[in-house]
Parts: sequence; C-alpha cells; structure tokens
Amino acid sequence: MGGRDYIELLELQTRIKESIADAFPGRYWVKAEIASWSPRANGHCYLTLTQTRGGKSIAESRAMIWKWKYPQLTQFFEASTGQRLQAGITVLVQVQVSFSELYGVCLFIEDVDPAFTLGEKALERKRAIEKLTAQGYMEMQKELALPDLPYRLAVITSQTAAGYQDFRNHLLNNPEGYAFRLDLFEALVQGEQAPASIMEALEEAGEKGYDAILILRGGGSELDLACFDDYNLAVAIATCPVPVVTAIGHDKDVHIADMVAHASVKTPTALADLFLEAYEVQDAILDRLAQRIGGSLQRLVSRSELRISAADAAIRQAVQRRVGQLDVMLQRSIGRISRGLLQKYADVARLRDNAAHRVQFAAQARVSAEVSRVALKEALIGASDPRKILGLGYVLVTGKDNKVLKTVDRVAVGDRIGVRFNDGSLTAKVDEVYSDKINQFNTQTA
Repeated sequence: MGGRDYIELLELQTRIKESIADAFPGRYWVKAEIASWSPRANGHCYLTLTQTRGGKSIAESRAMIWKWKYPQLTQFFEASTGQRLQAGITVLVQVQVSFSELYGVCLFIEDVDPAFTLGEKALERKRAIEKLTAQGYMEMQKELALPDLPYRLAVITSQTAAGYQDFRNHLLNNPEGYAFRLDLFEALVQGEQAPASIMEALEEAGEKGYDAILILRGGGSELDLACFDDYNLAVAIATCPVPVVTAIGHDKDVHIADMVAHASVKTPTALADLFLEAYEVQDAILDRLAQRIGGSLQRLVSRSELRISAADAAIRQAVQRRVGQLDVMLQRSIGRISRGLLQKYADVARLRDNAAHRVQFAAQARVSAEVSRVALKEALIGASDPRKILGLGYVLVTGKDNKVLKTVDRVAVGDRIGVRFNDGSLTAKVDEVYSDKINQFNTQTA
C-alpha cells in the first residue's frame, strides 16, 4: 500500500477533539448574530451563529441549545428584552466548545446576556416601565378629561427648541381663526439636568389651572432624548392634576414620558393639529346643532303656519257664521220693528178713532146733560119733592160712602153701590163703567 505514514480519520478527529478540549476547557462569552434558528420537536434548538463584516460572513459555527436549557433561556431573554430569541438579532451568549467525530465543532449555548442586546439604558428603561406599570402610574393621566375646547395651554420646552416656533405658528395662525392662550415655561429638554428642570416647570404649571400642559421637544439623537425615559419624570407627569400631552422626538421614538402622558404625538405640528382638531370637532358639532335648530325652527314655522292657516279658516268660518246669525237677527229685528211700527200705526189710528168717538160722545153727553139739567131744573121748579122724581121712575145711586153719586168718576168696577127706587132700594156690584170724559170701556169679571 505504499510507504507513506497515515492515520485513520477517527484517530485524527479524536486528536482534534482532545486538542479542542485542552484548548477550550471552560465556558466563553461570544458575541455573534443568529443566522438561523430551528427549534426541533425533540425539544432541542439548533442554530447557526455568524459574524459579518462589510455585509459578508467572515465566521460561522453550528450551535445548539439543549432541551432542558431552551425554555429557561428563551423565557428569560423575552422577559428581559421584550422580544423573542430569533434569527437576525445580535446576542452575547455563553458557550461551551464541543467537537464531535461525526458532526465537527459545535457550540453548546449555556446562557444569554439580555443586557447586551438591550443595552444598559434599554434595560433600565424596561425596568422603569415595569415599575410604573406595577405602581399604577401608566393609567393615571388617561383618567383625566381634556376639555372639549382647551384654550389655556402651558408649554414646557426650551424657547430655542427645534419645532417650538413651528408649533406656535401652526396653532396660532390657523386659517379658522381659533384662539388659544399659550404660556411658555422654559426648561432644559436634554442632558442629565433635564428631568429635574422639566419636573420643576411641570409643578409650577400644574398649580395654575391650565386646560392642558404640553411637553415639546422636536427630535434629536437617542442620547439627547434619554432624559424622557427618566422614572421620576414619568411619576411627575402621571401625578400631574392637569392633562399632559407630549410631542417628543421623531416617529420611531416612544419614550416613557409618552407612555404615562394623557396623550402623545410625534411632531410639534401634530401637537398643534391635536388641539385644532378638538376645535374643529366642536365646530362641527355646533354646525350640526345649528342645522338641527334651523330644521326644527323651519318645522316649527311650518307647523305654526299650518295652525295659523287653520285658525284663519276657522275664524273666517266663525265670522261668516256670526255674520249670518247677525243678519238673521237683523232681519228678525227689522221684522219686529216693522210689525211694531204697523202696530203702533194701528194703535195711533185706533186712538185717533177713539178720540173722535170720545169727542162725539162727549158732545152728545154734554148735550144730553144740558138737556137733563134743564129738565131737572124744570122738574125742580115743577116739583121739589124727590119722591115725586122717584115716582117718575128715576133712581138715586149712592156710593160706598152712602153719598149720592153725581158722576161715574167716583165709581170703579167692582164697587158696591146703592140704588134707591120709589118703592125701595137695592145694592149692586159695578161690572161696567162708562166715562164720558175718558170715553174708555173697561170690563172686568168679578
């Protein structure tokens, strides 16, 4: 078989394994990116660790997490970082180097450092969020009510802060002419002294009864904006008695101050729009109310017009009926007046006839009386004895006072009178009386 010396592959692999075991006897922390991630049904997780430079892979190794380590490591990492272990992230893992004669070099992952992935600031931020959540600070500001029309606004920022002038111009020079009162409370908005400075301004503004307090910061680096993840500042915002609205950083930045605030937006312009939209909503509500009131008034006017028209028709009908009734009454009155006039005319004619008759009767009576007087005087002259007169068939009539009645004026219907004859007398009741003076006939039944 030739004269060359050789060894079996297994012997070579065994020597390599022994050499690796001697060279890497312990555990090592290795920084690498997870290139592939493959949990298996048997509970183990197989992955590939890689290192790149300039977009190219310059080192790569197989790795494995045993099934008794896998749940513990993944849960710990996710609880610490808020994200899962998966391909594409860079990790700091503790590994033990192993060599297999069949599979070659493999790194067995024993531990993972979440602080490396998050960074010290990120880990501190996560702990602050957990603490604030556990203490109930995350929801305190959400329970406050922002007025429907926030007018008095306190702005906490630096007068030279990026975006402050943009915010003022956009809010105060709005095309609708909505009015706002802005009061600036200057504070540092970056650096180690920023949290205390903002807290001091927040306390001062919170005592003056503003409708809202605005914390404004127009972008910056991650280090510049780190002050807005301060735990004490978050507590001060959460416990402020006035709704706090934040506008910190760019779209990709979400800070703890944003989380505990009543509301948060990303840019100063968006912050101005937030309050302008509140006025627009109320404006729209007023427009709808005006439309509803206008519609209601129109319906009310229409109903009133209908009622007035109905009332007018009813009044017209009532007036017509009343006029008709009055016309009937007038005709009846005219009839009664006509009949009354005719009756009056008849009465006058009757009175005229009666007067003529009375005049004639009176004349006749006067003549008869004169004749009787003359005859009487003649009789008196001829015979002064009354009994002779009575013997001639005359009678004497006495009234109720037993005096001789010489005229019918002293007699009324119903009176008792005495009548004396030549051979006796009688009493009688007067049923009828004729008066030559009045020429009127009265009849009354006793």
